Amino acid sequence: MRYWTIQALESWEEAENSGYLEGNKDYLMYPEEYKWMIARMSKRLPNYDGSYPVWVWLKKPDMRGNNHFEGGGKCVRLTLDLDPEDVLLSDFDDWHCILNNTFNAVSEDEWDKFYAGELQMTKEQSWERIFDLELQRDPIWSGDAPRVLQGVTGKVTLDKVKKVEHFVARQQPKWM
Repeated sequence: MRYWTIQALESWEEAENSGYLEGNKDYLMYPEEYKWMIARMSKRLPNYDGSYPVWVWLKKPDMRGNNHFEGGGKCVRLTLDLDPEDVLLSDFDDWHCILNNTFNAVSEDEWDKFYAGELQMTKEQSWERIFDLELQRDPIWSGDAPRVLQGVTGKVTLDKVKKVEHFVARQQPKWM
């Protein structure tokens, strides 16, 4: 199945030298959250090797956006052919509950009940919902836009890379 990943040019050059692409713990912005995801990968992906994750997208990322890397950075968009069994899918927006260390609520009512101490579910249990891609949410709470799906996988050998597209990350607009 086709997936895409956006990487810094240096990461791609390292992959060309080593024969594989993998995440690098030295560049993690959220080390504890990555450890949480790695633990889920270990449980849910039968062939997972324990390496730091490579983040992938199911929808081809638009390189014209200005949110991939710091403006002016040299990057690549890689088209990958991966076995879906080797990719753990999750909801991109829900992942931010983990990054922000907050409860992943499906409605405002559930949010209020959690913070009032009226729910049996823990914050950490709510995080598992990022993997339930069919979970129904209150559209008033979450909006009705289609979900943005992301994935994580372990090492990606170069034979899985089908296309390499170089680009320079756009600068943020001055008003941002």
